[in-house]
Amino acid sequence: MAKTRISISLEKAQAERIRQHAERAGMDVSAYLVHAATRQMAESDAIEEQFAGVDALIARAEEEAGAIAAEPTAQAGELTEQERRDVDEALALARGEDRRGSRTSGPAA
Repeated sequence: MAKTRISISLEKAQAERIRQHAERAGMDVSAYLVHAATRQMAESDAIEEQFAGVDALIARAEEEAGAIAAEPTAQAGELTEQERRDVDEALALARGEDRRGSRTSGPAA
């Protein structure tokens, strides 16, 4: 397989540090940098794959939020008593309070 040359520019101290690390790893600088970059790319790909579902949910929620914002919203005075209780309960949960108004300490161990 034909190889391609890539030039990079870096500070002298960085270059020396890379040389030292490559030497300790028993590699030449090119092999060391390729190894480091390949490892970083695999890590980034794995993270992107792991969060792809969450990213899709966020994108969908943003689209829905954009559609909702275009519609007229109800004024607080127009909420029913049950709607007000529901909003208060949702806000309490978002703040980490349980139904008794106590702060929760997080997930149970």
